[in-house]
Amino acid sequence: MNEPIAQLNKANIYQGNHLVLKDVNIKLHKGEFTYLIGKTGTGKSSLLKTLYAALPLREGAGEIAGFNLLTLNRKNIPLLRRKLGIVFQDFNLLSDRTVGENLLFVLRATGWNDKNAIQDRIKEMLEAVGLLDKIDKMPHMLSGGEQQRIVIARALLNHPTLIIADEPTGNLDPETADDILLLLKKLAQQNDIAVLFATHDYRIIQNFPARILRCRGGRIFDGEDIIV
Repeated sequence: MNEPIAQLNKANIYQGNHLVLKDVNIKLHKGEFTYLIGKTGTGKSSLLKTLYAALPLREGAGEIAGFNLLTLNRKNIPLLRRKLGIVFQDFNLLSDRTVGENLLFVLRATGWNDKNAIQDRIKEMLEAVGLLDKIDKMPHMLSGGEQQRIVIARALLNHPTLIIADEPTGNLDPETADDILLLLKKLAQQNDIAVLFATHDYRIIQNFPARILRCRGGRIFDGEDIIV
């Protein structure tokens, strides 16, 4: 298998002074889809926040998209996040801007200057999620599933190597949730992107099996043989 795009080795993850996860050893590879499961309070969000540098890694080793998490400084955090696509349960779209303007905002903020390249990328990503015809719509004019598709398009704008999805189907009905999951899996495969998909929805896991990381008792267990 190819080199891991993200790995933690003997990492201890803290929230403040509280040790949340101990001795974490994981590797995520390009093109690989992985579920992250566990009851509320078992450390799922803390792990995700460590990966996108919202929580500092204090102990152990960690590397994400070529960045060393132990030595990462504030200046480099935005550079790391440009290599990540982050999808949350709450869509966090800018309500006073159109779909196209939401994506434009991200590209401008991450250093894109060429107008033609910007427009081409916006159209390419909206086409990838099947919503090019919504480019001039305001977010409130879209369904929840459509808004989450826009969020996925936004996450893919900067050619990420890893998508971190934190309960992305939590606010969606089962049929729409399935559509979003399948879209993420398809786009990850097409673009050779790793996906870490945190969820409470065991129905999805049973219907669409993939590798599972499970948070339990302050540890992370890796393997498809874990009964959910």
